[in-house]
Amino acid sequence: MQFTEQVLAFINTLLKNRSITPNAVQEKMLRSHVRAMAHRSLTGESLPDVEESLFEEISADSLAMAKEVVEQFGNLPVEEAWLLSVHFEVAKDNL
Repeated sequence: MQFTEQVLAFINTLLKNRSITPNAVQEKMLRSHVRAMAHRSLTGESLPDVEESLFEEISADSLAMAKEVVEQFGNLPVEEAWLLSVHFEVAKDNL
């Protein structure tokens, strides 16, 4: 749980540095996703197959942020970054 909070703090810094502010619902969904990522990191549970082409419209910046977050775990596949990037991309629309 402590590591999850560290990752969420890291995410908040990334978002703040880009002036991205998720709304309450987006924040809750992001928190839930990060907890699930931490669980998969610990258990080795894998994601179902994810098609990279589904994420073609995600900005390079959102994907880069997501990859930085996934690197914090050290053992998650790139597909985790693809999924996480959606949270950042959606939150950008709040501007």
